[in-house]
Amino acid sequence: LAPRLRVLAFDLRGRGLSDSPDTGYSMADHAADMLGAMDALGIERVALGGHSFGGLLTYYLAAHHPERVERAVVMDAPAVVDPTIIEQIQPSLDRLERHFQSWDEYLAMVRQMPYYDGWEWQDELTEFYRSDVEVLDDETVRSRCRPGHIGQAVEGTLQIDWPALVATISQPTLLIRAAAPFGPPGYPPIVPEDKAQQTLALLQDGRLVTFEGNHITFLFGEGAADVADTIVEFVTK
Repeated sequence: LAPRLRVLAFDLRGRGLSDSPDTGYSMADHAADMLGAMDALGIERVALGGHSFGGLLTYYLAAHHPERVERAVVMDAPAVVDPTIIEQIQPSLDRLERHFQSWDEYLAMVRQMPYYDGWEWQDELTEFYRSDVEVLDDETVRSRCRPGHIGQAVEGTLQIDWPALVATISQPTLLIRAAAPFGPPGYPPIVPEDKAQQTLALLQDGRLVTFEGNHITFLFGEGAADVADTIVEFVTK
């Protein structure tokens, strides 16, 4: 996206190098963090985008704080959140519980997750996972994200009436979905076509674009440039 756009990418609380308090992982908490960051940077209004949980946060902020969100870009997040989504992302959640003897062991485990079956691994994804890990005093490696924090965040998403919330969004909204199945064998895409159409019908000014790849892989490799071009065209038109 950069340098065509001025891009600010935030690690939400409990992720990356951001603070990890024991509590405070509701959508309202995350939204307050984002608004606080914007205020601190002197930014009044943005084109806001997010992937997965970040996409739900984008819906939330666009609905509750329309004066701060000029356009919304939602990547692979439906307006109808199915509780079975936990089963689809379970292999990724499982890694949060474990300690690994080395970075190489951690990466080998990640590459065996079902999300990457039949996909040519990308160096950019290696760097994505490298930024997620920390080395502990005993020199073992683990994810920076703690299971309890992610659990609170997921629980918070299930307490919101997303269809009702999304129906209040009046800003131009770009919904990007990944077409390929995601999770253990037999699971559908995170946003199946029918749920994408349901979401599009709820939005007052929505546009839907579908890309090849699954919930993660469509943002890496050759497809990433196409996604970026689509976002730039939407934000700048």
